[in-house]
Amino acid sequence: MFFKRTARREVFYKTDEEVEAIRKSCLMVCDTLAHIGSIIKPGVTGTQINAAAETYIQDLKAIPSFKNYNGFPAALCVSVNEQVVHGFPTDYAFRDGDIVSVDCGVYFNGFHGDAAYTFAIGEVHTDVMRLLKVTKDSLYKGIDNAIEGKRIGDISFSVEEYCKKYHFGVVRELTGHGIGRNLHEEPEVPNYGRRGSGMVLKSGLVIAIEPMITLGKRDIATLSDNWTIVTRDRKPAAHFEHTVVVRKQKADILSDHSKIESAIKNNPDLREI
Repeated sequence: MFFKRTARREVFYKTDEEVEAIRKSCLMVCDTLAHIGSIIKPGVTGTQINAAAETYIQDLKAIPSFKNYNGFPAALCVSVNEQVVHGFPTDYAFRDGDIVSVDCGVYFNGFHGDAAYTFAIGEVHTDVMRLLKVTKDSLYKGIDNAIEGKRIGDISFSVEEYCKKYHFGVVRELTGHGIGRNLHEEPEVPNYGRRGSGMVLKSGLVIAIEPMITLGKRDIATLSDNWTIVTRDRKPAAHFEHTVVVRKQKADILSDHSKIESAIKNNPDLREI
């Protein structure tokens, strides 16, 4: 779930014990998203997968981070096709050719976890599948730069530079964020920027990196529900997210998309990216 810009606050660096607590929450998120990946198909609705996710999280003795967060009504953000992020789960039945971004947060033992994945249902257009792959790959370009001594701008620049090679739009109004005891902490992690700019990264900083990339122009709008973000040109958008901790040699990815991808592989109604 993206970070809404507010007044600057303190940056919290996590101890190894706190990092492991966040990892636990992140793995619960990914287990939940893997469960969604096993049931999502044409004819299923956002309302149904949201109910399934909420039950799954509660069975883990955890709390959905998003539900009631600043008034958000659901456990999942379910964003379909031109919806970039923060879509409400609805009774719209998914169709062959849809892409569905599912963003999930879990709160467990005092710490939040956060991750997102965009699912491709059935025969998705080649251009849209390319968008999904590039967005997903750009996430790892950003993670490669989440190491001690680099700067936030190095993460941002790497995401933008990669996506622009494919002439995709990089959403600027929404950013990744720090995470820990609070769902949204400092710093903001934009998906665009200058190499060598922004705060210096230090070991123990836990951040959610989440490219939000469009097939067309980068311009966005907010629907009347005051949450759902859509592309102005109504072309599809993709969203992938990992929570990571900055380390000296290589970022440690605390979430685990492989669980989700295993579920996708075993679901004949979904396409692998």
